[in-house]
This record gives sequence, structure tokens and C-alpha cells, in this order.
Amino acid sequence: MSNPDLPFTYKGLALFTPGGDLVYCIDPTKQGHWHVQLCTTLQKALDLPEAPLFLTDSFSATIDCWIDRGTQELKIAAEVKPNVWQYRPILGIVFNLPFDRWQLDTTTPHSEDWILEDYRQQFPQLWEHHNLVLRLDQLPAFQYAATPDLPSTLSCYVLRLFVSGQTNATIHALEHLHRFLEQTLHCPYTLRIIDVQQHPELAEEDHITATPTLIKIWPPPVRRLVGDLEQTDRLFRLLDLDFSIQ
Repeated sequence: MSNPDLPFTYKGLALFTPGGDLVYCIDPTKQGHWHVQLCTTLQKALDLPEAPLFLTDSFSATIDCWIDRGTQELKIAAEVKPNVWQYRPILGIVFNLPFDRWQLDTTTPHSEDWILEDYRQQFPQLWEHHNLVLRLDQLPAFQYAATPDLPSTLSCYVLRLFVSGQTNATIHALEHLHRFLEQTLHCPYTLRIIDVQQHPELAEEDHITATPTLIKIWPPPVRRLVGDLEQTDRLFRLLDLDFSIQ
């Protein structure tokens, strides 16, 4: 069984729940950032209290199909997070790629049980299996766009922090940042921490030239803060927040 309804070149993103439900998208423009929109789709489909943004770092898989300019050959890069490694046969069906072509994405370790248990109390529906398989761009009333057309009322943040090693300065900066986000953001957020010493390829992909660098991925526009994370006025500007609310 395969999926013939695929463009020749595209980027794809799949998001699983711990219970095994699946929502995914296929983007031939390769310009969309779909993580938040997939989480929002799960929120609506399963009647969740908020978008389960924590899934994007642990329960996702990505695929990129492109033409090599030099050889004119079709190239494919497909990666799976450790928590969804067992779902390669399903991914092979929806993306028309044999399960043995998928590689393990080790940039995010397998989530510890105690971490997931905290989320399980808040999102019990995610641990139930609903036989759910949704392709985002084929849902009724969905407007396909290169940039996800999220409702203006959706309030959430997706942040990425690049650091260099586990130094005392890094730990202190993280403590300050977490405290700031918890006290300031009254909405869901996800913060992914990337050590450039362990993952230089991710630093190169995001054009990181110094650490720490904090990037706001969502909501648009994408913005970055380089250097001192303890200057709260810079954090307010990065997050587009009113400085008077502090």
C-alpha cells in the first residue's frame, strides 16, 4: 500500500500522539512552518485544553524530497524522533517511502517517562487511541498557504535557544529565562535547547554565530536575541510584549 497523492518534491511533517494517532502535512512549497498548526489540529480534534506543543520535539517525523542541482537526481532525507520510531511502517504509507529509508533523529533524546507523566495528567486524550489519521492540507475548509494561516486568537510561543556546553553561565541564563517565561507568558510555549557543541549542523542551519542565541519561531515575525538573556527589556521586545506588564 502506498500514497500516490504526493507531489514530486516536497517537505512533510508528521506528528503522533503517545496513543498512536497521527496528523501530518505535505508542503510542496517548502516554505511553511507547520508544527504549531499540527498541534492546533490535534487540540480541536481531541478537544484538548490547549495545543500540545510538547509533542513537536519528541513525537514527530520529517521528510524532505528535492532535486540535486548537480546530478538532477531525486534526494530524500527522512528522520524520525525516538518516541515514534515504531511508526515507520505508517510513515512509509503516508509518505510513500519504505520504512527502512527512515533514519533515527538523535537531536532529541527519548522522552523520560516521568516527564511524559506530567503531560499525561493534563492531556489524557493524547494517551488514548482514536484511530485518527489526518492530513492537514486536505481537511475541510483548510486554506493551503506557504505560511500557516493560524487564527489571530491563537496565543502560543515556539522558542529555540542555542547554547555552548553546560557551563555555570548557561545554567544561570536558563534559570533566568525559564523564570521570565513562566512569570510573563500567560499562554502555552515550548522552548527547545540546542547545544551547538553537540549539534553544530543545527547551529549552521539557523546561522548561529554566537551563544547564547534565543530565536522566536512563532508567532511571526521570526526574531532573535544574541547575548545577555537577563536584560528583560530585550526579552520583551523579542516576544512582542508590552514592557509595562512587568
